[in-house]
Amino acid sequence: MTEHHFSVVVCVYTEDRWEDILAAVSSVRTQSLPALETLLVVDHNERLLERLRAEFKDLAAAGEVRVLANAGPRGLSAGRNTGIAAARGEFVAFLDDDAVAERDWLRHFAEGYGDLRVMAVGGRTMPAWASGRRPAWFPEEFDWVVGCTYRGLPPGRVVVRNVLGGNASFRKSAFDAAGGFATGIGRDGDKRPLGCEETELCIRLAKALPGAVLLIDDRSVIHHRVPPARERFGYFRARAYAEGLSKALVARSVGSGKGLESERRYTTRVLPAGVVRGVRDAVLGRAGGAGRAGAIVTGVAVAAGGYLLGTVRARRNGVSFQVAPIEHAGTGESEEDEAA
Repeated sequence: MTEHHFSVVVCVYTEDRWEDILAAVSSVRTQSLPALETLLVVDHNERLLERLRAEFKDLAAAGEVRVLANAGPRGLSAGRNTGIAAARGEFVAFLDDDAVAERDWLRHFAEGYGDLRVMAVGGRTMPAWASGRRPAWFPEEFDWVVGCTYRGLPPGRVVVRNVLGGNASFRKSAFDAAGGFATGIGRDGDKRPLGCEETELCIRLAKALPGAVLLIDDRSVIHHRVPPARERFGYFRARAYAEGLSKALVARSVGSGKGLESERRYTTRVLPAGVVRGVRDAVLGRAGGAGRAGAIVTGVAVAAGGYLLGTVRARRNGVSFQVAPIEHAGTGESEEDEAA
């Protein structure tokens, strides 16, 4: 593989993350496998758009960094689709705007694509706690709450149902086959912290290309900043509830078999083991053991409540998200609209 194959998309929406955005771009520019380009997609924030264009004026002239406005409705999915459409690379990688990638991040992604069946490669996302350390009550099994790799995922390079969107890459041709990220399902700025848009996309991709292989390589590491507000139990509870709502949409769209197969293993094996560890630590007098066990039980309960409510709403109102068309820059070609 030649060096310049990856377009890296970073979706941004607020000036509050200005220093994080600059750090994210810097981490891409210092990769051991250089990226072809970094695409900063700004989500309906004109002030941030102009500020970034001024900041990266010289790099934009060199074609290294491009600053784009989200061409679709407000939200992360439409921002990612804007980046996909503009990308010139054979592969499109996604990095959160409050994360930094380790130096070999793209190189390890690239190694996975030696097999032509591989359509996506994800990586490992490590939490960078604002307080400097994990809260004693916060269980590693629920690190997905803060956008990070959670305890229970197998180590190494493994085949998975879906990658995690903040640290992932795809062959660009995957979007030609399956369409882009579904709008109306994922995050929209500071609204309720919904998710699962990458889960829905990956399941849809597997249906469109039955021989497709999706991988996670835990050597492709990024460090994701966890702000103080997300270290609190209130956010933990809200995010778990929102995940239940999102999973109901996915299950309604793709079927509960594919939509929930990984979650069944997680809730019947990983989480009970986490509760046992927490109780054991409490008995042994270790800090946070009872809190971790309680957080796991609470997280399961509120996620289940969100799922049940989301299922009722989906049955009553139908699934409202759609697969947005991907119109490739310079071609005028687009995928046909498809109701999810």
